[in-house]
Amino acid sequence: MYFCETMQEQILILDFGSQFTQLIARRLRELNIYCEIHPYNKIPEITNSIKGIILSGSPHSVREDSPPNIDFSKIKNKLPVLGICYGAQLISHFYGGEVGKSNTREYGRANLNFIDSKDILLKNISINSQVWMSHGDTILKIPIGYKITASTHDVLIAAYSMEKEKIYGIQFHPEVYHSTDGTQLLKNFVFNVCKCNGNWTPSSFVEKSIKQLKEIIGKDKVILGLSGGVDSSVAALLLNKAIGENLYCIFIDNGLLRKNEFENVLKSYENIGLNVKGVHAKEIFYKALNKISDPEKKRKSIGKTFIDIFDQESKLINDVKWLAQGTIYPDVIESMSVNGPSATIKSHHNVGGLPNYMKLKVVEPLRNLFKDEVRRVGKSLGLDENILNRHPFPGPGLAIRILGDITPEKIEIIQQVDDIFIQGLKSNNLYNEVWQAGAIYLPIQSVGVMGDERTYENVIALRAVSSTDGMTADWCHLPHEFLAKISNEIINKVKGVNRVVYDISSKPPATIEWE
Repeated sequence: MYFCETMQEQILILDFGSQFTQLIARRLRELNIYCEIHPYNKIPEITNSIKGIILSGSPHSVREDSPPNIDFSKIKNKLPVLGICYGAQLISHFYGGEVGKSNTREYGRANLNFIDSKDILLKNISINSQVWMSHGDTILKIPIGYKITASTHDVLIAAYSMEKEKIYGIQFHPEVYHSTDGTQLLKNFVFNVCKCNGNWTPSSFVEKSIKQLKEIIGKDKVILGLSGGVDSSVAALLLNKAIGENLYCIFIDNGLLRKNEFENVLKSYENIGLNVKGVHAKEIFYKALNKISDPEKKRKSIGKTFIDIFDQESKLINDVKWLAQGTIYPDVIESMSVNGPSATIKSHHNVGGLPNYMKLKVVEPLRNLFKDEVRRVGKSLGLDENILNRHPFPGPGLAIRILGDITPEKIEIIQQVDDIFIQGLKSNNLYNEVWQAGAIYLPIQSVGVMGDERTYENVIALRAVSSTDGMTADWCHLPHEFLAKISNEIINKVKGVNRVVYDISSKPPATIEWE
């Protein structure tokens, strides 16, 4: 059973595969509006808690032979609908309008030179407001009974509405920062059209979560894997408040953690009041990873080993019924596939349930939260700042920061390099300016010169990004002097490394991790 916000008022976002879909959710969450993203072809039951629906953009065209489509009879005249880009074109196409290939450039910045000031969706948006266009098709004609509510110099039908049926369409993206009044437009939709209250806050989440956890779990025992990171720590605190001594926390040393992290993590939990057991298991993980180079196989191997050990540990505790996990929303989104629009980016070992042989049910109290929301919830719970402000660290650990096969020697090298980098960020007051940082062991060697001798040793890439939730990220412009100092220290102190490079790729198109 998965823990979820079943009774919270929400906006349903139907994903047709746009690269910006997650940003729609982020903007609504910033307005204290709970929302969920679902594939267009897997629409959940429409309950009274759903106050409105947003149709996302898409790389597809409604002019295709079999374009992504939905059954509008389930939502038309029942809930307010906002179509964005492809979503707007789909509505128009479905109800008798016309969509054709654009004859003019409709990508990038544009300005609204006409706005119907009486339209509720465009309230408090001024003439010449900048918007972001990104579409190859355009709406040539809207359905009968609909009206044009906004235009740009090149796009006559930049927005339209059918207020009687509470249907709205826009051919620009309000969710991206380039649309200067995009947040205002989304405010108009969720508050003025959908009549949402905007009452989804960290405090309300904690209160409802504790209540629901008590109802779901009762007096059952729960086992939870702690990692020392924000997600598992916040999940533990929530569960601890809900079920107290029936929570059993396990921290496994998989040998893929940062330098001295196993000891440091156990120490950090001493004063939190959690029942934590440390398990030494790195040799088991190393054996499971032997000669595996493929990143997906690494993740799956680590996931299986993790579950096997948890299964063994759970059997040492009488009558354990649940396994708690610190799964968060980006994990769910990036692991989701809808047969085309949203391809699976990578698998997460804590997403997707458990094998049948493991007799535990799953509870995921943070499953619907973005990372910044997890931090706010943690702060409201009084989580220690040292844990609260820790950089995210991948579940598979250093296994996916070593490209290629895993060996103890490579792990020792990357641990030393990572420690120099992270401690350098902290000592230079840069750590809190970075969302996530780490080092990557590359499967290549390069020629170097050390002490008049030719060397042929390993290359290390440093990665540091800024982000709010991990869904999008930009590389950090760390001071050149700092990077030079760190590079010099790594090469001088870590035997086997003779070259350091810095990753200047953003997400998208790259991902934060290399694997």
